[in-house]
Amino acid sequence: MRVWPGRPFPLGATWDGAGVNFSLFAENASRVSLCLFDGPDATRESRTVSLREQTANVWHQYLPDVVPGQLYGYRVHGDHDPATGKRFNPHKLLLDPYAKAIGRDLKWDDSLFGYPLDAADQDLAFDERDSAAFAPLAAVADTSFTWGDDRAPLVPWHKTFIYEVHVKGFTKLMNEVPEKVRGTYAGLASEGAIQHLKSLGVTAVEVLPIHYHIDDRFLTDKGRVNYWGYNTLGFFAPDPRYSTQPGDPLAAVREFKMMVRALHAAGIEVILDVVYNHTAEGQQQGPTLSFRGIDNAGYYRLSPEDPRYYMDFTGCGNTFNMSQPHVLQLIMDSLRYWVVDMHVDGFRFDLASTLARELYEVDRLGAFFDIIHQDPILSQVKLIAEPWDVGPGGYQVGYFPVLWTEWNGKYRDNVRRFWKGDGGTVSEFATRLTGSSDLYQQTGRAPYASINFITCHDGFTLKDLVSYNEKHNEDNGEENRDGAGNNDSWNCGAEGPTDDPEINALRQRQMRNFMTTLMLSQGVPMLLAGDEIGHTQKGNNNTYCQDNELTWLNWQLDDDQKRFLDFTRRVALIFREHPVFQRRKFFQGRALRGSEIKDISFLVPSGVEMTDEDWDAGFVKCLGVRLAGDLIGDVDERGEPIVDDTALILLNAHHEAIPFTLPETKEGQVWRRVLETFADDTEPLVAEGGYIYDLRDRSMAVFFTRDLGEAQPDISAKQVEVLRRDANTPTPAMPSPHRTASREI
Repeated sequence: MRVWPGRPFPLGATWDGAGVNFSLFAENASRVSLCLFDGPDATRESRTVSLREQTANVWHQYLPDVVPGQLYGYRVHGDHDPATGKRFNPHKLLLDPYAKAIGRDLKWDDSLFGYPLDAADQDLAFDERDSAAFAPLAAVADTSFTWGDDRAPLVPWHKTFIYEVHVKGFTKLMNEVPEKVRGTYAGLASEGAIQHLKSLGVTAVEVLPIHYHIDDRFLTDKGRVNYWGYNTLGFFAPDPRYSTQPGDPLAAVREFKMMVRALHAAGIEVILDVVYNHTAEGQQQGPTLSFRGIDNAGYYRLSPEDPRYYMDFTGCGNTFNMSQPHVLQLIMDSLRYWVVDMHVDGFRFDLASTLARELYEVDRLGAFFDIIHQDPILSQVKLIAEPWDVGPGGYQVGYFPVLWTEWNGKYRDNVRRFWKGDGGTVSEFATRLTGSSDLYQQTGRAPYASINFITCHDGFTLKDLVSYNEKHNEDNGEENRDGAGNNDSWNCGAEGPTDDPEINALRQRQMRNFMTTLMLSQGVPMLLAGDEIGHTQKGNNNTYCQDNELTWLNWQLDDDQKRFLDFTRRVALIFREHPVFQRRKFFQGRALRGSEIKDISFLVPSGVEMTDEDWDAGFVKCLGVRLAGDLIGDVDERGEPIVDDTALILLNAHHEAIPFTLPETKEGQVWRRVLETFADDTEPLVAEGGYIYDLRDRSMAVFFTRDLGEAQPDISAKQVEVLRRDANTPTPAMPSPHRTASREI
């Protein structure tokens, strides 16, 4: 085999049409060997090439006789002294950190560990067993692809509607998807899957991790897998388990690109959930698969008191060392690769607070943010932070810099408590409903900095949120100790499935309340896949290890599920068609010149604005929100003023109905009800200001203003007259039940 000097950059295995350049950063290594394998069943390498060229701590060589599809790995030589953080072991075959394709998945074996598992001194010992037969192998990739006229949809943040989805679970049981592609990248790109997304008005899919990941050994020993995928080992390689041809190492790359191209053609962006805070190698007793054997002290945060151990801000055993330039380079190279070569539109960063820990504390001005912000490519894509980790001071909701949006955990928690019926939540609820200005306005960010969500992959589904008070994770094999214990959930009167019609009706109503609140709040709505069809995980709020019917969406819908899907589509259409819910700027509370009407008003049931006393009352569970459509104060892409109908949202989290006086409108206008959550099928209704509306228990109603002379094809003149006459009924005082904190049905 011919061996030429090659180049230090780009890192990884790069096919240029004539040969392959191999390049590996290993600063503290004494020798690096490239190992070539004849096939996935090979137990040893067929050829070994010593990388003799070194440039800037990069070992490299060019092989003109190698072509795409070649399987390979590395052996890295150096000192073995775990007590000082050095864990080199050439007996362990290592995955290239820059591998763009996976040629063979890991097979668990004791030889994958750098020490004998039965050694008295545990990880301090040195293991001489060869791991080549069991280690994951990289494959040389040909990244060429015919993108055609593919274009990024470039949906503005304020018009974005995110759908959080698992590639496999979404289509595994979807009849509209051809059977051979269900549960794959191709399945998500299929006509049936895309049609469902478009029917909801989804503008972006946020895909759970598809970087190559490892199924933890303790899970495989119990017959389970790491279904969610938050256990990354290859930051450049799409996971082959979602390919229709898992035996072809290049198929995953090709099919992922086909998926992106198809979604783009439908106007849907692709956002990747990425895990750069830790790797699948775990803590000091974990396996030696890649980074640990290449340069343990260079890639991981080691304890300054005892470098044998890892600093763990992730709860997963290790933390990437963000203070090292080559670690930052790897992350940036990975992100750019997914944007430039794979055409993705953005990223959601798992445990993003960890990425900002340069030394110990979270630093929002840290190097990670600096390099993102100055990068001409990455600064232009959608950036979403999960703004917390498990370390001290890790909860950073509201503290990420400009350009970033955040999963708003405070929105989730408060909205859940409000609809559960907890008192003392209405003041914060109003803030969350209107974009969380307390979190984002002072730092120069907009309402769309808030990614609003009620549920996500981690926790209860929406159906389970209204059906269970407690988690039921027994199937995970951890005696129900795993998963969050505090979920702000309410079972509506019975734990789990029930035949009680009143409880089931209330659960459906609560689901409609949550869905309407989510879609009509200022900010970016994020819907968990399956919530629109009432998917249940039977009370399991930590299904990370469940790759089965518990997590796969069941598309055989009963009548309740069909009605809720229709309802979700209706309320999503309201969001999509009304710019009053898509503001780019925070409300100012200002009045229109010559009018007492403000851009936003919060109302008590008597129809007047809330006072300070009303805001401070702990018993309040009902309010109205009036959004003036002629005071949006913004222009569209062509510079034209954005004007909409004025919206009125009435919310009642109390267990009894409350009469609500509709506020006055401009002369010649009336209120038209477009949605009510008390029932599935909202009948159209028109009323003048001053009409006393029966806001039923635990329900919402949504109105828009209409000119009185405007054609109303589905509203008879008689109905309009009836509501005019009723408007003369005296305005009620605050009903006494409104002061009750009870949560009975």
